[in-house]
Parts: sequence; structure tokens; C-alpha cells
Amino acid sequence: MQPFLINSHGRMVFPSNFLPQLDFSVIDDLDQLAAVIRRDFEAKAPSGTEILRRIEAGDHYSTRYDLMRDVALNLFWTNRFAMTMYEKRPTRWRDVPRHRDDVFLPVLTPWEDAERKVAAVQESFAALPETWNRDAEERIFGVLFDVLRHRRFHATELPAVKPTVAEILDQPDSLTYSLASYDPDYPVYGYQQILDTGETAPELEALHRWAMVLHNQYPWDRTQTRLTPVSELRDEDYVVVFHPRSREVLDFIRRATHSGTAATRHSLGTSRAVEAKPPVRAYSPVRVRERFSVLPKLEALAVVKGEQLCTNDDIIRNTAYNWSPMSAQEITDKTGIESRVYSSRPLEDLALEAARTALEHAGRRPEEIGAVLFCTCTSTRLMPSLATWLSGQLGMQQTHASYDIVAACAGLPYGLAEATRLLQEVERPVLLVCAEKFSDKIGTVRPARMIFGDGAAALVIAPTAPGEQTDIEVLQTYASGPVSEVNSIVWPNPEFDNNITVYGPEVRSLAGRYLKQMIEELGVEPDPDGVAPTLLDSIDLIVPHQANKAMVIQLAGAAGIKRDQLYFNIEPVGNTSAASIPLAIADAKADGVINEPLRVFAPGFGAGAVGGYAVLRIDPAVVAPEATALSAAPAVMTSGSVEAAATPSENVHAAFA
Repeated sequence: MQPFLINSHGRMVFPSNFLPQLDFSVIDDLDQLAAVIRRDFEAKAPSGTEILRRIEAGDHYSTRYDLMRDVALNLFWTNRFAMTMYEKRPTRWRDVPRHRDDVFLPVLTPWEDAERKVAAVQESFAALPETWNRDAEERIFGVLFDVLRHRRFHATELPAVKPTVAEILDQPDSLTYSLASYDPDYPVYGYQQILDTGETAPELEALHRWAMVLHNQYPWDRTQTRLTPVSELRDEDYVVVFHPRSREVLDFIRRATHSGTAATRHSLGTSRAVEAKPPVRAYSPVRVRERFSVLPKLEALAVVKGEQLCTNDDIIRNTAYNWSPMSAQEITDKTGIESRVYSSRPLEDLALEAARTALEHAGRRPEEIGAVLFCTCTSTRLMPSLATWLSGQLGMQQTHASYDIVAACAGLPYGLAEATRLLQEVERPVLLVCAEKFSDKIGTVRPARMIFGDGAAALVIAPTAPGEQTDIEVLQTYASGPVSEVNSIVWPNPEFDNNITVYGPEVRSLAGRYLKQMIEELGVEPDPDGVAPTLLDSIDLIVPHQANKAMVIQLAGAAGIKRDQLYFNIEPVGNTSAASIPLAIADAKADGVINEPLRVFAPGFGAGAVGGYAVLRIDPAVVAPEATALSAAPAVMTSGSVEAAATPSENVHAAFA
């Protein structure tokens, strides 16, 4: 499923947020599936009994939207197995195969107190005030209510694995769906129609898509639906046959139903709670002038941002069926982010464009470059590494070294430290690229969706000329900590369909720990120029990793940093991990904040409990005019694929002529 696309109205849409899709290749058994279902479908959804209790208590629903949202969540929960595991195919009973192990019929129990629950919802909706738009809310309610009032079965004890036809025939009193007639052309909402749904209120747009998807779960005249004992089915009756949605689902069913099959748990496995012991002595910051003979100079900084803006309204328009209620303003208040940038292009393309621009701005030819470093935590490429791929695409016959560094949000300080060390060996420029693409790795996990974006930056770091001062003055890197912090941001995470997940309290803990340590170190380090009392006093501007503005301001304040010392560009860009600090430096120049050479403190911290900082002088002249990915991507996309970089097979053909 495409991670995002742009509909016919130019609005961003996340299909996975309204079309539930589980990755059954990482689910081994029924217990593991039950945990996923509880998280995605049960944790937020009320039962019909709970909705009735809330209505009759009169103390829960204050608007129509609140009631409709609960009804929709209830219906997603009701369909939790049908829409994630099976396709429903109405079939004449006489034509249903009796002895296949991949054809199933649901055993159903009548919905308890159905008439009372349905009537309560109808009466409550009529009595409640509109939330945003009366006409829109009545249209959406009409779709939802039609599904609700024809719901026939009790959903609490539904099994994930349905009986085969042979198994249900052995239980002739079992009730299953039957239809007196079936029209295969019964109206349903088309995929493009669902994508193009638009409402003035973002919350209603998401709810409207939910309603359309739920309508499509019953593509027949619902007044014809009844629960019938299997023994009473006639040859001309239609039954609703369940077929596995994919080979992965069928394989899971077979794993779950055949005893003796060994299960391999897809988890971090080796992670366990251990005591984190501090190092025997502290790691001192690296004073570049004193430690190295070949001093680094920053010759160029070029950035590329994603071409698609995803606003907080876009996030709310795409509210997933497993999210708690939240408004666009609440996202801003919680994160400081108003939008984030996504790209339809591969990570490699963003990185290559940034690298070419940086080389051009530095006036360097590819053959002059001694090493290529690539900092990212979102690459899906292992062979060749992205650094070696870039070396080839840039036309470099040979480098001293080209390799990737996985240091997540501390990518810039890690990369600068490694580039500085390499300069001692090669005594020629090093190309450092920091790039991330998160938009296709988020799924339906809301914290990650609120925070992360796409972007790339490239820096050319060269030896200084004799007598010239270095631009990179102090470097420091850290890693590790308590296991909970090391695993605070995980990708791929099999527990969340291999999408990225963020555990906020642990991230806050490691960020606070590192910021405090960094400020303490700078507070005792001398000013390299011998002018200010300490290195901390000599800092002109702090450009932190753009993690979460609200969190960073609070933690920085606790560490003694004033708000006006910090520069943020997270409001329009989001968190781009390894690329975030260089993107922010470029925007600081564009905003006129860096309009002369300044000493910048750039701290980073993130996944893996990594951290680090660089103290460097930024001359605005080294920042290249901003390149964007806009020219390479279509303004409007539909459900078709985006034509971007060559496919792996095309690359192989090119490699072997």
C-alpha cells in the first residue's frame, strides 16, 4: 500500500489509515495477533453495550461527531478480522467448495439487545447539536447508521480463524450469514472516490472515509441479511464465504491451526533489562585544533527538502481508526510542528541531488573527493551501501573510503567526527551526506506520523590551507544508556507491522540526560579563541536537532539554555533525524539569522540512545541556494505509482550492460 498520495483535489491521503492492513509475515501465532488486534481495534473502540451505557448515562456525548466517531470505531472493531484477514465473497451455497482448507464460513451469534442499541444511537444523534456542518454530519451518519442498524452479530467473542466449510458442516446448528438474493453490482464506493472525499472540517473528512470503507464491508442489500443455521441453507441461498486476503494470511492460518508447528518470534529478542553502568571515566570533548594536524574546513552545505507539504490538517484529515482524538492545534502545541515535508522520490535521489549541489557550490570535481560518508537511519539498501552507491552515481572512480553511518538524529556530529578523522588519512575533501526518508515507514503510528519528515543535506569538508583557521572546533559523540532508552525509537518494529515506533517518555529521558551533559561540558571547556570565559559563553547560536520543539525548549531550559538562544525550523519541516541540523542551519541562513560567520553549537540525540554535538563556525557563504525536489515530482498523484528512480532490476541491467 502506498504510504501517501495526493488526491484529485491536491490533498494528501494516507490509505493505510482507513484501509486496515496487517503484516502477517511478522505475526507468528494467535496470541501475537490478539495483542495487535487489542492495540489497533479494541483499545480505542467501545462495544455496543458501552455506547448504549454512555447514551443512557447522558454524560459522554456532547456533539454528533463524538457519537459518530464511537459508532465508527465500534464497526471497525466488529470487522477487525474480516477486514484484515479475509475477502468476503457472496456465493451460492450449492457452489461453495466443501473440502478446501482455504475457504471459510463465519460462525456468528446474534447481536444482543440490538434493537435497543440501534434506536438509542438514532435518537441520540437527532438530539445532539452539530459539531461543524449539519449537512455533512447527517450525510456521514446516514452511511454509518445504515451499517450499524443492519449489524446482525455479536462481536465480542469473534475468532480470528474461521471454520472451513467441512468443519462448519460438522456443526449443523451453527449460524452463518445468508442472503436471499445478491446483486454483484450493488453500489460500493470506489477507491478513487474514497481518496477524493473532501470535507471542510478535517475531522469529518477522516470520518467520511471511515464510513465509506465500512459500507464497503457489506457489498450487498443489507436488508436481505440474516443468520441461518447451516443445516437450513438451501442450494439457491447465498452465503458469505471468507477467502484469505493474501498468501501471508493463509500461511498464518495454517501456522495457527496446525499443532506442533514451531513458531519463530519476530522481536528484538536479545533485548533484556540489564543494569547500565557508567564508563570508568568520562569521554572528553575532542578539541580539533589540539588533536589533529589536518584541520577541517566547511566548503559547502546544500539541502533538499521533500516536495509535498503535510500539514497538521492533513494529519487530522487522515486520522486512523486506532488513534485517540486530537486536533491540528493540539499537534502544534504538543510538538511545535505545523507541517512536515514528504517526498515521492527515493532516499537515494534526494541524497544524490544534495551531493551534486554541494560539490558544485564548493567548486569540487568528483575525482577530488577522498571519501564519502552517508548518515541515515532510514535506508533500505544494504548492498551496495548508500555511500558507495553515491560514489558510483557521482562518477568517482575510487575513494579511500565510502560507507554508511547509522547514528540517527546524531548523524551530523557523528559524520563530522568521522570526516575529521578521515581528513588525517586522505588530506583531501570528504563528502558527508545526511538524509532520511520517513514518510514510507510510518504506517498508522500517530506519534511518528506527527513528527517525522523527509530531507537531505550534503557537506563538503576539506583540509584548511596553511595558516587558515578550522571551521570545526569541538566534537563529541556518545552512545548507549538504559535498554529502555536504547530501544526508545525502533524501526523496523515487528510489533507494529515493521513500521517506525516512538516511545516518548524514553526519548525525553535520553534527550534530557544528554543535553544536561553537553551543557556541563561546554561550561568547563575553554573558548578556543581565549576571549570568552568558557566555550558555552562564546556560542552565538544553538541549532539543536529538530526533535520536538516543545520538548527541546523545556529540556534546554532545565539545562540552563534560554529560548532565544535556540533556532528552530521544525514548524514547517518536521523532524528529519540525521538531516535535521544541516537543514536548520540552511534555513537559519535563509531567515537571516546567520548573516555573518557565527559560532554554532549543534547538539543531536535520538534512536539507539546516541548523542553528540559539534561546535563549528558557519559562514553564510558556504550555504548553497536551496534545492527542492519539487521539479522531479508530480503535483498531483492518484493511485498509480510514481515514476522516479530506476528499479533495482534496471540498475542491474545497467551495471551489466
